[in-house]
Amino acid sequence: MAPMSPAAAPPEPPARRTPVPTWLVVLTTCAGQFLVVLDVSVVNVALPSMRTDLGLSAPGLQWVVNAYSIAFAGFMLLGGRAGDVFGRKRTFLMGLALFTLASLAGGVAQEGWQLLAARAVQGLGAAVLAPATLTILTSAVAEGPARARAIATWSAVGGGGGAAGGLVGGVLTEALSWRWVLLINVPIGALVLTAAVRWVAESRSTAGRRLDLLGAVLVTAGAAVLAYGIVETEASGWTSARTLAPLVAGPLLLAVFLLVEARTRAPLMPLKLFRLRPVAAANVAMFIGGAGMMCMWFLMTLYAQNVLGYGPLGAGIALVPSSVSIMAGSKTAPRLMPRLGARNVAVLGILVAMVGFAWQSTMRADGGYVMSILLPGIVMMLGAGLATTPLASLATSGVDPGDAGLVSGLVNTSRTLGGALGLAVLSTVAASRTAAVGDGTGPAALTAGYALAFRCATVILAAAVVVMVLWMPRETRRPRPVLVEPDAEQAAQRQH
Repeated sequence: MAPMSPAAAPPEPPARRTPVPTWLVVLTTCAGQFLVVLDVSVVNVALPSMRTDLGLSAPGLQWVVNAYSIAFAGFMLLGGRAGDVFGRKRTFLMGLALFTLASLAGGVAQEGWQLLAARAVQGLGAAVLAPATLTILTSAVAEGPARARAIATWSAVGGGGGAAGGLVGGVLTEALSWRWVLLINVPIGALVLTAAVRWVAESRSTAGRRLDLLGAVLVTAGAAVLAYGIVETEASGWTSARTLAPLVAGPLLLAVFLLVEARTRAPLMPLKLFRLRPVAAANVAMFIGGAGMMCMWFLMTLYAQNVLGYGPLGAGIALVPSSVSIMAGSKTAPRLMPRLGARNVAVLGILVAMVGFAWQSTMRADGGYVMSILLPGIVMMLGAGLATTPLASLATSGVDPGDAGLVSGLVNTSRTLGGALGLAVLSTVAASRTAAVGDGTGPAALTAGYALAFRCATVILAAAVVVMVLWMPRETRRPRPVLVEPDAEQAAQRQH
């Protein structure tokens, strides 16, 4: 029998690709989430060093925090929708690449505006990256106990990233330079990018979804312009054109955003959801709560370094117990909710936080660590942890299952935007009070400003309690728990 010619030979079967172990996918997505949450808080202890090196003003310091927060919150929903349209792996890679490059730009910045621009781009990258981390993870792990364990790991890593921010920032700033709180993201980001290219599989939702880019730009610009106007009041006064123009333009941009959302076919934020009282009340309460609580990390870091004389590492270590307490509160809340109800646990959490903020407002220029930082910090953040989980659960009461993820994203956006605007207001309050005391530069003047800001934050949190008690309906059934990203407060912002 004649041998078969090469052309007639049967083709070799295609080589089978070895399945990627699930734990490698989980590791990659958790690493991305860790970077996002870490950068909410890692810069706080480096702020005094940044100010000295780049000549930043006091308002400029808060924009190092707010530039990231506002861009992150404003584009977060768009980032989640982009993953559905373009693919989760692709958006993960795009977001991480943008985040890493912006970290490099911020680390080598020679002027204050360069640092602020880099932080804003970092926030944009984080907004694209963060939603993809959870959707990739849930796509890779089958539903059941394994997925529950993976999600628990993702949540713990996110919380740990925020909690570690102050400590990591302190070590890097003291041992190397403030620049390394940003530059450290470059090698880590490169490693995670390489891992994602190799191990993460592509996935996407149904085709035909549209991106509401205009809505994302309007809500981000509106919040940023309004925050700028608030900050400018301290330097220019309320009647100056430099103040009035942004104070008018910011709300107008937000109003246009609402009009766009009411008319577009695929809105970034479907307004119909706010017809449900639990959704509306939970988002407003989260917005107000974020406005009151986010200032804690920023002001406490400045108080520890500028008044009590701590170094960056010392300030980072000093705030670790507060970071741990917010995680403890978050773990305790689900155990209390079945017995007390989510609404009551949320109110309890905000009340506990109010006690902590009122306590912190008694701070003194010659205060000691235990009474001026440790104990009030623990109480403040324990309350923040207790409040966040039940508020997120309440936000899904009565919502169609298909909208649960969107509502969770709205809660995160409300909290972060509220925190950014609250920081602008309370930092301005602190600066104005400081300028009116003595020479406006000494420890006593600084302490007076910080203390007044904490008193104002206490009042803001009281408003959140009023919203919860009067607006949030009593539960007729137990709300289903939802996942929310660890925030600046929960993390130590999700600090920011």
